Amino acid sequence: MAYGGGGGAGSVGGSSLASAMKLVKLERESELRIEVGNDAPLRLRLLNGTAEIFGTELPPQIWLNFPPRLKFAVFTWYGATIEMDGATETDYTADETPMVSYVNVHAVLEGRRSRAKASPSDDSESSQGPRVIVVGPTDSGKSTLSRMLLSWAAKQGWKPTFVDLDIGQGSITIPGCIAATPIEMPIDSVEGIPLEMPLVYFYGHTTPSNNIELYKVLVKELAGMLERQFAGNAESRAAGMVINTMGWIEGVGYDLLLHSIRTLKANVVLVLGQEKLCSMLKEVLKSEPKVDVVKLQRSGGVVSRNAKVRQKARGFRIREYFYGLTNDLSPHSNIANFNDLFVYRVGGGPQAPRSALPIGAEPAADPTRVVPVNMNRDLLHLVLAVSFAKEPDEIISSNVAGFIYVTDIDIQRKKITYLAPSAGELPSKYLIMGSLTWLET
Repeated sequence: MAYGGGGGAGSVGGSSLASAMKLVKLERESELRIEVGNDAPLRLRLLNGTAEIFGTELPPQIWLNFPPRLKFAVFTWYGATIEMDGATETDYTADETPMVSYVNVHAVLEGRRSRAKASPSDDSESSQGPRVIVVGPTDSGKSTLSRMLLSWAAKQGWKPTFVDLDIGQGSITIPGCIAATPIEMPIDSVEGIPLEMPLVYFYGHTTPSNNIELYKVLVKELAGMLERQFAGNAESRAAGMVINTMGWIEGVGYDLLLHSIRTLKANVVLVLGQEKLCSMLKEVLKSEPKVDVVKLQRSGGVVSRNAKVRQKARGFRIREYFYGLTNDLSPHSNIANFNDLFVYRVGGGPQAPRSALPIGAEPAADPTRVVPVNMNRDLLHLVLAVSFAKEPDEIISSNVAGFIYVTDIDIQRKKITYLAPSAGELPSKYLIMGSLTWLET
């Protein structure tokens, strides 16, 4: 979620911490942009009128607790009064928002879903609902728009599939993954995306430049799995999907964007606040007549985050996986013998022996080769994925069951200590290592 401070009309919080009880009256089609303070949660409730957070309606008169550092916006179509209790880093109202254009897009998608549902199921093309991909630079509000479109669709009774290709932040699960999950209800304003049945592939790094080929291969694996699911489920096929992407849109990033659009067969491309990207995509996709490229204004509430802030956010996402948003989960520390678990990384190792190459050519690393990793202190503080693979050569094509965090490696006793979300044996002995580290605080 990329909402938060940045000035704006009717600023009440400023940059200093505003605290205690506060009533905010919102006029129609305006929003209250909030950044919760760093140290304490914020309570908020809707006193009268109607309002929503990222497309999910607020229940009347019920206090909601928002954890520290959360950034969000409360929007109203017809006017509302909001009561807040607690400290905020920033809170201000804004009456210039792109919400009308966003809801218009939703209405068009709604029409396409209805047509897809009404079409004969044997006509696979017309029974396919909208596949929407949201693109744009870093901090342009892509995940926020994705969330709104999903919640609005769920409110109308659809079950769209959310696909998250943003390995840098991760909206469905921890960073370093590409993932998909069905959205059956409007997304909870506090808890975020539900984690009942996510389909998760572990890339293992927070930027695609670490292994571009592997990123493409995993997008392809995910796409193939979704196609199989859609083939057997007319309801989710008609509901379609909403795809969130990375903010890297130039050079290789642009190539990966095109690869994702084509691999996932996106037929609606929403470009947030980027004229150049929009015209480039229109030009390159014009030969594909069934793809609509639409430019949308980005919200004024979007905040630019530097590398340090992003890194911190990644740490919070990993912590949340193990401990929960409000420390309501109890992860377990487990000890295993070195020979009970097998760690692999993907990429590295020469593709062909030197003797098989032309004279003077250097052997290149194979980006999709699965390489065993020795148990040593290099694994300390790494987050490893637990693969569903039955054999090492299935690791790339298999999704993952979850993650563990390595807290100690005892070379002498040949034992590894790790944190897991729950007690008991791991669902698999095959672990995947990337470059995803976390220092538990």
